[in-house]
Amino acid sequence: MAVFHKFMSVTVECSFLMTAFPDLASTHRGVRFYNNTAMKISIYQIDAFAKKAFEGNPAAICPLSEWLPDEVMQSIAKENNLSETAFFVPTEDGLHIRWFTPVAEVDLCGHATLASAYVIFTYLGFKENTINFQSKSGLLKVLQQNDGLLVMDFPSQPPTPCQIPDKILQAFKNTPVQCLKSEDYIVVFGNEDEVASAQPDFDALSKLGLRGVAITAKSNKYDFIARFFAPKYGVNEDPVTGSAYTQLIPYWSNTIGITKLHAKQVSSRGGEIFCELIGNRVSIDGRAVTYLTGEIEIKT
Repeated sequence: MAVFHKFMSVTVECSFLMTAFPDLASTHRGVRFYNNTAMKISIYQIDAFAKKAFEGNPAAICPLSEWLPDEVMQSIAKENNLSETAFFVPTEDGLHIRWFTPVAEVDLCGHATLASAYVIFTYLGFKENTINFQSKSGLLKVLQQNDGLLVMDFPSQPPTPCQIPDKILQAFKNTPVQCLKSEDYIVVFGNEDEVASAQPDFDALSKLGLRGVAITAKSNKYDFIARFFAPKYGVNEDPVTGSAYTQLIPYWSNTIGITKLHAKQVSSRGGEIFCELIGNRVSIDGRAVTYLTGEIEIKT
């Protein structure tokens, strides 16, 4: 393992860090070095889109004072073996956030952004009620309401109709009624049972060109249900996929004719999504709970 102290300093001269994150600034909880032999990084595992532990989608969150080398962040994500590990650093006007699956960095992740906001509000002494994240997908905002509900404000990514790829036809027993694409493929089935009972061929899905595949259908109890698969990125099925709703919300809003929607991701852990289309943005609401807090120790 390389010596990492050449990449970063323990002392961070950043006025935003000192004022907006007093707990992080005073204790350097992001990254610490001991006797030049070990690097320690705070880690939080948070269940996002959940009201209690063992629900929703778990994410690992690592606050940093400065960026680690990409290969180190990727190794941490691989070791965590969760669908996403999020890293963020304070900047002068907010934070910069990045997300890594066990095998690659991705451009957008909803549940790990929700989990990051929960960590910032709960553990890092953040004094405002809105967090601004800069990301590869642009500006992401998270508002904390008085009852603890977190409201994410993300760019909308409306999908456009496309021909159903052969790999998708190969991956599912039932034939979809429609296929669209944006960041992911959006595959619409004729009824919710076909979505809930689907047992896809992950090898076939891993050969598709886009990030992943969201399957969806209209529901009797909810406005729609969905599931999400991203085997190409080491995540066969994601429990609750906030970023997929940036595509599902505009599709279902246009299809049903309403802007406020109630959805359910019907994975084994499951999660309810309250969401809204607001112009070229989407609002996605959720709660989060702590599963663990701890430290990563990397010998240098």
